[in-house]
Amino acid sequence: MFLKQFNQLGAFFKQGKNILILFIGVGISSQVFAQQAAEIMHEKILDNGLKVIVKEDHRSPTVAHMIWYKTGAIDENYGVTGVAHVLEHMMFKGTKNIASGEFSKKIAALGGRENAFTSSDYTAYFQQIEKSHLPEMMRLEADRMHLLNFTEAEFLKEIKVVMEERRLRTADKATGLLYEQFLATAFNSAPNRHPVVGWMSDLKNMTYQDAKDWYDRWYTPSNAVLVVVGDVNPQEVFSLAQKTYGQVPNKILPLRKVQSEPEQRGMRRFIVKAPAENVVVFMGWKVPKIINGDLGPIEPFALSVLSGILDGNQNTRLNRILVKQKRISSGVGASYDADARGEQLFFISGTLLAGKKPEMFESEVKKIISDIAKNGVQAAELERVKIAVTASQVYKRDSVFGQAMEIGSSEMSGLSWKKIDQVSEKILDVTAEQVQEVASKYFQDAQLTIGILDPQQMSKKNPLGSQPPFVVKH
Repeated sequence: MFLKQFNQLGAFFKQGKNILILFIGVGISSQVFAQQAAEIMHEKILDNGLKVIVKEDHRSPTVAHMIWYKTGAIDENYGVTGVAHVLEHMMFKGTKNIASGEFSKKIAALGGRENAFTSSDYTAYFQQIEKSHLPEMMRLEADRMHLLNFTEAEFLKEIKVVMEERRLRTADKATGLLYEQFLATAFNSAPNRHPVVGWMSDLKNMTYQDAKDWYDRWYTPSNAVLVVVGDVNPQEVFSLAQKTYGQVPNKILPLRKVQSEPEQRGMRRFIVKAPAENVVVFMGWKVPKIINGDLGPIEPFALSVLSGILDGNQNTRLNRILVKQKRISSGVGASYDADARGEQLFFISGTLLAGKKPEMFESEVKKIISDIAKNGVQAAELERVKIAVTASQVYKRDSVFGQAMEIGSSEMSGLSWKKIDQVSEKILDVTAEQVQEVASKYFQDAQLTIGILDPQQMSKKNPLGSQPPFVVKH
């Protein structure tokens, strides 16, 4: 959804792509986009509980087809961490009608692209293809929704692939190890503490039956959302959905037991020693989020604006002070995801220059936030963030895949696609006083977790990883 996309804008700024300048002159309000979206968005719920959402985009003869399952790492229990991602791999191992590996071959033969990804909140599968092939995509995806051909032999081969994936993405990546330990330290009870890829001990002990049970438990029409965006006729899509997905029997979902996090009552600090070139510091504070799709409370939106004020381009506070002025860090970032299902952190990270101490980075970050809490934010800073909001309304509609991602991730978080533009409007309504208030209220040491990467000598066998594995892809 938008809150995720807005935080991602910083990556483009850091790459030298000045999106703000590109879109400032567009002059289209979020209200106009909301009206346009309402005119071309369509929704239907099939008899088996599957929600089907169709968005028309007739600029090119292509279509994005995505099936989202509302199940991810936060639904896992101790002892079977990583099973959601393992099942994602198994979904490519054939059905009663299609041999192992044939799914991807068929899509490639039709000139399409496809993949899947697992997060804490959901698991999603997608294809982007020429529109005439949509019926085949829907047939193939509906087939593996309920006819997956589980064999122990395929599982034993694939679990080795997943364990190697974990080694490459986490065990051999310094920042991956740091991020993994960071979540495990920040959260005691909430399932966010488990890595999406799973703990290695759980992967080693995972059985064929564990994966099958996960499939039987969560892969059912009433726990899924089908999103189709592109050059399509909505009624034809609904008819195709009924002929394919509509034939999948629904199952009763298990009760989701909320695992709430006990109140943190003091700063948590840890060090990870791993081969790397530079010191890296992660800082995260416990903060509120949108609950059950309720857009009433303003604090999540004020925190989103604060994230944009701290990070987003070369002249935002973190980069200006820590990189340019103080020369403590070679790179910094801030992120906050207000609409995720699980517990949330306001996250700040920095890679330090040689000779700089973690305490220097920590102190300066606290000074920056304290200054906002005491003196507020400048009108120009607030306006820049709100311009970025309007810019994102244009940018996110550039691709059918981007639109499908926004719709699907919104639905998975409990926010209907009908509320997407309301979120943008809430951001635009945030005042400087509200940003100042959340900066003062939530950034206390009692809610803070600090992780430090202490770099050890590198070797060819232990290269430095560049990014933490926030999302695991197939």
